[in-house]
Amino acid sequence: MLTPIPFEAPSTSTGPFLYQCRAAAYLLHEVRSIPLGAHDAASPRLALRWLQERTRHLTDQLDAPHTQPGLYWLSDKAEHERALAYLTAGTGYQLILHDESARYVLAVHPTGATL
Repeated sequence: MLTPIPFEAPSTSTGPFLYQCRAAAYLLHEVRSIPLGAHDAASPRLALRWLQERTRHLTDQLDAPHTQPGLYWLSDKAEHERALAYLTAGTGYQLILHDESARYVLAVHPTGATL
């Protein structure tokens, strides 16, 4: 499931955005998330690259039936361009993958964004 993250645009007078990149697992029937990685990127393109790398790492660890959405996303150039457009415009972007025991959320958003 691919979902843009709406937010209030931060003030442009503070200069270029930095992008917070986060990955977390949400186990079924658990209240807390498990952090799987974080990174701050200096540009939308670097944030997208992080998202692609983390998606590749995650799909490498999932069982075969659950890898298909991630593998499809990795090869979907049009969706990558859409993600880049969202990030360039100051809107966050997230990718959600899952298996039978957890939901994995990979999210990128500009600093100062209200999620």
